[in-house]
Amino acid sequence: MNAESLQLEGDLTFARLPEILALTEAFTQRPDLPDCLSIDLSKVGEVDSSAVALLLRWRREAERLKRRIQFINLPAPLASLAELYGVTEIVQSHSITDCSAG
Repeated sequence: MNAESLQLEGDLTFARLPEILALTEAFTQRPDLPDCLSIDLSKVGEVDSSAVALLLRWRREAERLKRRIQFINLPAPLASLAELYGVTEIVQSHSITDCSAG
């Protein structure tokens, strides 16, 4: 399996969304796009509701591209927002789309 890990750093807020989406778009255009991507959020600072939307968008994009994705080391504030919006299971790393799944 072709897998890769991506370490995100800094804030995941509405103000940074255009920058992060541009990086995402560039990543998905790679000819060597991995079968599975683990996104490590341990170095993420401030988050707002746009961070939840971003994770959901990444899940949808991975499904569209027939790739697997998982989010690891979800910061507590982001996990709380996901719970508030009722999408905890979608952003947790226990989905069938995870890199650990066969």
